[in-house]
Amino acid sequence: MSPIVDHPLRFTLANELHARPFPAMTAPSHVLYLAVKQPENAVGRDRAADRAHLLALLDRFGAAHPPPGATHHSTEIGRHGLKWESHTEFVTYTAFTRGVAERPFDPAKFEVYPADWLARAPGTRVTSVLVRIEPMPEDEARIVPLLGDWFVPESLACARVAEGAAIVAGDFRIDSAGHMRFAVFARADAGPRRLGRIVQSLCEIETYKSMSMLGLARVRRLGPRMGELDGELTALVGAMTEERRSAETMLSELLRISSELERLLVESSFRFGATAAYEAIVHDRIAGLREGRFAGLQTFAEFMNRRFDPAMRTVKSGEARLHRMAERAMRASDLLRTRVDVERSAQNQKLLASMDRRADLQLRLQRTVEGFSIVAISYYAVSLLSYLAYPAAGPLGLSKEMLTALLAPVVLAGVWLAIRRIRRGLE
Repeated sequence: MSPIVDHPLRFTLANELHARPFPAMTAPSHVLYLAVKQPENAVGRDRAADRAHLLALLDRFGAAHPPPGATHHSTEIGRHGLKWESHTEFVTYTAFTRGVAERPFDPAKFEVYPADWLARAPGTRVTSVLVRIEPMPEDEARIVPLLGDWFVPESLACARVAEGAAIVAGDFRIDSAGHMRFAVFARADAGPRRLGRIVQSLCEIETYKSMSMLGLARVRRLGPRMGELDGELTALVGAMTEERRSAETMLSELLRISSELERLLVESSFRFGATAAYEAIVHDRIAGLREGRFAGLQTFAEFMNRRFDPAMRTVKSGEARLHRMAERAMRASDLLRTRVDVERSAQNQKLLASMDRRADLQLRLQRTVEGFSIVAISYYAVSLLSYLAYPAAGPLGLSKEMLTALLAPVVLAGVWLAIRRIRRGLE
């Protein structure tokens, strides 16, 4: 018996669940994270360029290349471990090594990514993150002054995570070197994989938060034009009740507005959809941390609720406004088309009435012409018959005038009956 045939994508889809394993990390160590996105107006993402950029980094350190078509790769570059991931819109690089710098969040550590290599990146930086991982001090109160020195107090978010396995903190502000900062204080019994999951969740929260904010930028860019179109649409709908403007002219203007609204929807639909997806991932990653309060500081969930969620509501409001405007334009178009159809129907009725009057006049003219035709035909018929009957006029004792007078009524009646019969046959 031959074995059952597997679906061609069975192994690919099954392996996708294990495609991005968490890196193993221990305390103390530091993590250098970078996310790069190709330009917004690029026609499709050039994955070959992203791969070539990765290979250029690997070749500097003599590291192994990923297989063709790979969406993730883990290797060693010098003293650092490197994890590369390719996502829908961006690629990420995560470099990590044991030990921490004496200077907290030393930007010199980011030099693991060479400056000339960064300058040739096929895109722009979405975010870059410095993560400092330290052992949990015996006295947790010693963490509070460190956080005050490392972060901006009014923006600081801090929480116990993973059932107290670690304390994480960050202020989501860009420092003078252009990086975000996160601190992780890990308990001694926190496993390397568990610590790796915590760090990756922090990096993903920052990345997907940044990607979500692109939707806010899009709404702000669309806002002025949407306001203009909204005013034009409102004025046009108000003019529909007036008779001073023709419906055809207003319909032409309305079609222009509708076309531009549809264009804005098409151009923004992907960004709005991606923003909603990224927002959901941010909240999922925060929920996965299983936060607990530390030292009375706001948690990551509270920070996002106050700072991030209003921006996302603005995006949703802008998207809904654009959809509502498109629907209003569609309803107004239907009303104007109805008005145009009614006006055209009235014009057609007037045209048909005019055609009826013309047909009636033509019929009257035709009957008048028929009367003249009967006289003309009768005249020529009487003349012909008179010439034929003149030889019989002498024997009958009739003059030519008398014979013509006798023939005229008979011929006239005959012609009239013949024409009437022909007309009835045609009708």
